Amino acid sequence: MMSAAEFRRRFLRDPTAVGAGIVLLALVAMAALAPVLAPQNPYDPMQLDIMDSEMPPSWLPGGEDRFPLGTDPQGRGVLSTIMYGTGISLLIGLGAVAVQMLIGVTLGLIAGYRGGWLDSLLMRIADIQLSLSTLMLAIVALAVFSAAFGPDLYSDLAIFMLIAVIGVAEWPRFARTVRASVLAERKKEYVDAARTIGLSPGTIMRRHVLPNTLTPVLVIATIQVAEAIVTEAALSFLGLGMPATQPSLGALIRSGFEFIFSGAWWITFFPAVVLILLILSLNLLGDWLRDTLNPKLRRGA
Repeated sequence: MMSAAEFRRRFLRDPTAVGAGIVLLALVAMAALAPVLAPQNPYDPMQLDIMDSEMPPSWLPGGEDRFPLGTDPQGRGVLSTIMYGTGISLLIGLGAVAVQMLIGVTLGLIAGYRGGWLDSLLMRIADIQLSLSTLMLAIVALAVFSAAFGPDLYSDLAIFMLIAVIGVAEWPRFARTVRASVLAERKKEYVDAARTIGLSPGTIMRRHVLPNTLTPVLVIATIQVAEAIVTEAALSFLGLGMPATQPSLGALIRSGFEFIFSGAWWITFFPAVVLILLILSLNLLGDWLRDTLNPKLRRGA
């Protein structure tokens, strides 16, 4: 197993990984410190003025220094909405992946260790779900919820609904990966030794097998955070994501899309750039983790 010192050395030697890490760290810090650093609170109606709507960035004619990246149709500073929206997108991405891991790792562990008809049943369910589009499942689920409970309740629970729907839709990726790792681990001597001393199957799975299957899970989780953020952005663009009062990056892009051809390009452009940087940095780090933690690739390094 790679030591922490070796892991750090490999990371610092890879300029792409270092660059992606710096960008991701900056975006996370920006989102976490938004209440302190943001010029205004875009969720506070008392700080908004409709007369400030569609104001260009400060360096363009008509712009003001208090709105460095301009304003949106509601008079909110684009910089402030990006800072708060990045936090919401990250929260949804991390929350959805936590749900995916909880369901997928648990079912994959059980399927791989128990085997037999239970393994076949769980994997067939996973195959069926993988054959369906995540976006399609999310659209149907969110549309039904919105129609059944009304837009007001949907707005209040949108973030929890997005986390739950995206999480439930993507658990098979973790389940199949963990199952494959467990099938290899359960035949090893330490598992036989644990059975011999009388440990229960649950204890063996939790204390001995699970820790040895977490390396591929870590790689998948990094990439799946990016996938969840992209899915949420697509749903928000379709009007089924976060409400306008609590916008994510996807909702911000959608809110300004209709104003692009009228000249207010900054409303969509800057949130789109931040979203691209966020997704790109996560994917690059996920690729680096995959290559670094793969023993076969490490031998050739």
